[in-house]
Amino acid sequence: MASDVLELTLTTLVYGGEAMGRDSAGRAIFVPFGLPGERVRVRIIEERKHFARATLLEVLQPSPNRIPPRCQHFFDALRQAEKPEAACGGCHYQHLAYADQLSAKTEILRDQLTRIGKIPNPPVKPIVPSPVEWNYRNHVQFHLDEQGRLGFISSDRDVSNVLPVLECHLPQEALNALWPHLQFEPGMPLERIGLRAGDEVMLVLEADSPHPPEVEIEAEISVVHLNAEGDALVLAGDDHILLEVLGRPFRVSAGSFFQVNTPMAEKMVQHVLDLLPKQPIPTIFDVYCGVGLFSAFLARRCERLIGIELSPSACADFVVNLDEFENVELYQASAEAVLPSLQVQPTLVLLDPPRAGLEKTALDALMALRPDAIVYVSCDPSTLARDLKRMLEYGYHLQQVTPFDVFPQTYHIESISLLTR
Repeated sequence: MASDVLELTLTTLVYGGEAMGRDSAGRAIFVPFGLPGERVRVRIIEERKHFARATLLEVLQPSPNRIPPRCQHFFDALRQAEKPEAACGGCHYQHLAYADQLSAKTEILRDQLTRIGKIPNPPVKPIVPSPVEWNYRNHVQFHLDEQGRLGFISSDRDVSNVLPVLECHLPQEALNALWPHLQFEPGMPLERIGLRAGDEVMLVLEADSPHPPEVEIEAEISVVHLNAEGDALVLAGDDHILLEVLGRPFRVSAGSFFQVNTPMAEKMVQHVLDLLPKQPIPTIFDVYCGVGLFSAFLARRCERLIGIELSPSACADFVVNLDEFENVELYQASAEAVLPSLQVQPTLVLLDPPRAGLEKTALDALMALRPDAIVYVSCDPSTLARDLKRMLEYGYHLQQVTPFDVFPQTYHIESISLLTR
């Protein structure tokens, strides 16, 4: 039952940042902040029919691979036992050397493709490491606690528990130089505080209310209020920043998504370009195209490019970022709404969906279009495995899957897969 305390040996790192062990009955127990080979004492906090989740109370026999974490807010066993919300939930692997993180992520990706995708011996290529292990994020989002202090959701996954932080080693230096000096009054109607770094720094105040709060900003930065509908109100400076990838500037507005690790975005774009044939491609679909990160480079390699994106903010940026091209079209709608109605035969389809992966209607419509090749950019190996399984059932062949470590110190795994018909 929940709150039981037991000892067990952890055997495997699994997707989600947890280590798995089994109790005396053989039931899987998932434990955050543990490592394979460790003997641990845990408290069960969630019971399911075939598994349970637990809080790590004590590492009785540490793994030889365990290293001291860099951040004071990363898991501490004693503090966790006394006050579970005292550990930050932002990082998962600070207790593991970077080379070991890369190996673990490769094996987790392979396991997801095998177990969920039913793909025997998946063609997983060596993982592409991040050039920097720390201070790589060009975008960071904070929550506010009851006192108005900036913090992150705690490791117990309870969104009401915000851990105020004194340090974070993931944002770029320009952001780390600013956020500790931000102060907010208790009870301010703000859902999140975002900071983005590009050609300048932007502060994004996210709120449900359409009315911005009164704020005083002394730093020379852009400040944008973003309401629940995605409407942006500029309070200072500009409504966007510029981020450069492979020498090309991209306009990114306050409400638009962009890869948080810019050097890795360059590596991913270059990898996609390397997968393409040398001769011009007749028609490319860029589905979930965002602000045009891939489209801006693909447009030179094809006769016709069609982008599909739901976000109005991202579509507005896309139009600016690809203004020079005459062979580009853009549909502002969901993939499941556009793909079934398109009467165009794509030669290549690039997919870059959110973590939920492809909606079934969109995938079925894509399979009906029968493109010669599909490049699938994924940020979630479990939904990738699910979608690949269905594509293979339609007769596609998985040529390769290359993992990219866009998020060092965390469990997140980005990858790019190539399928051919």
